[in-house]
Amino acid sequence: MSLKIYINGQLVDRENATISVFDHGLLYGDGVFEGIRSYGGRVFRLREHLDRLWDSAKAIWLSIPMSKDEMAKAIEDTLAANGIRDGYIRLIITRGVGTLGLNPSECHDPQVIIIADKIALYPVELYEKGLEIVTVSTMRNHPAALNPRIKSLNYLNNILAKIEGLQAGCIEALMLNHKGEVAECTGDNIFVVRGGRLLTPPNEAGILEGVTRDVVIDLARQSGIEVRETPLTKHDVFIADECFLTGTAAEIIPVVKVDSRPIGDGRPGTITHKLIGLFKKLTQS
Repeated sequence: MSLKIYINGQLVDRENATISVFDHGLLYGDGVFEGIRSYGGRVFRLREHLDRLWDSAKAIWLSIPMSKDEMAKAIEDTLAANGIRDGYIRLIITRGVGTLGLNPSECHDPQVIIIADKIALYPVELYEKGLEIVTVSTMRNHPAALNPRIKSLNYLNNILAKIEGLQAGCIEALMLNHKGEVAECTGDNIFVVRGGRLLTPPNEAGILEGVTRDVVIDLARQSGIEVRETPLTKHDVFIADECFLTGTAAEIIPVVKVDSRPIGDGRPGTITHKLIGLFKKLTQS
């Protein structure tokens, strides 16, 4: 069965899912997006994702041509049309067709695209043994230039960091901000454990406000683990007892080595395992 893609109120076969080459989402990366999970036929944290999508759109003066309730219904319809219960949903809002110039006021009819499919971001064995990452020289976007809290279609900053990581032999890479502090990885938020406390960079460090990040923080606090959102340096990562990454696609994945330095005893830690278990219980309930 051909994958069905939602475009502007219509479900079309993957082969016929097209937009104009004059769309500013293609020409300039002018648009916003969200990645969302579904578990057992239920969309996970849908309201939080939609709130972030609308916030991103508002930040770039982009009007989404439907309500949040209509978007939620479109997501459910797209999942049903593809028979997907455990999957990944990509929401995309582009500026729409315009001229070859930059002027967004020349664009009309923002495009709403919903893709529902399966995803496996990392091999299964890495969730068991842990991931190795490397710090790259590509700096996270300066908040005064392009606020990282906007989940825009222009992901070149992350892509360049990903390329640098891959060239170093790692499939994920750690990015620093303009102050030299730890920000996030190319597609995931980062946490470290030190002395039983869970530490993660604050929003002000130049991170995307991760939905899975917020879920993990809540799960940790509910289970009695102290959580601090605080500026971190590479030193804090190097001396950590544990480290893990979070993201919608990645979920929770342990990190056991950073810049060739073992984290803790070089194996996924106790708190990491505990949070993975709590997260699985939450998504399967």
